[in-house]
Amino acid sequence: MNVSAIATGSQTGAGRPEHSTAHHHLGFLLKVIQPALLGLMDGSISTLAPLFASAFATHSTHTAFLVGSAAALGAGISMGFAEALSDTGEHTGRGHPFIRGTITGGATLIGGIMHALPFLIPHLGVALVLAYLVVGIELISIALIRYRYFRMNFWLSALQVVVGGGLVFLAGILIGSS
Repeated sequence: MNVSAIATGSQTGAGRPEHSTAHHHLGFLLKVIQPALLGLMDGSISTLAPLFASAFATHSTHTAFLVGSAAALGAGISMGFAEALSDTGEHTGRGHPFIRGTITGGATLIGGIMHALPFLIPHLGVALVLAYLVVGIELISIALIRYRYFRMNFWLSALQVVVGGGLVFLAGILIGSS
C-alpha cells in the first residue's frame, strides 16, 4: 500500500480510492484482530498456571478440568469487561466497546478452555500429553496471527510467545509440585 497514494486519494486498479481500502484494513485490525489476539493470548497464557498447578497438585483430571474451566471463564469475563470499559472507541477508532469486549472475552475463553478440555480424559498422563500438544498449537497459532496480520517476524514472535507461556507454565508446575 502506497502512503502517498493514500494521502493524495489516488485510485487502485479496481477504481476504489486506495485510502478506503487501507482504512478498512486498519479498522479490521483495530476492531477485530487486535481484540481477538489479545484475548487469545491472555486465555492461552494466563490459565496455564492454575490448570497445571491443579493437575500436578491433585493428580485429578476432574479437578484440573474444573480449575481450568473456571480460570478460562473467569478470564473471559474479566478480559471482556476490561476491553469494553477501556475506552469508548470514539477517539481511538477501535470500534464499539461492547463488540470489542465480546470479541476479547470470547477469544480469552477459547484460548483458556482449549487446553482444559484434554482433562476430560480420566487418565492423567494422557490428558497432560494432549494438553501440552494443545498449548503448543495455541502458541504457534498466536505467532502465526502476529506474523500474518501485524507483519512480525514469525520466529521472533514464536520465541516471545513460547518464553512467556513457558514461564507461566513453569510457575504452574512448580506451585503444583510443591
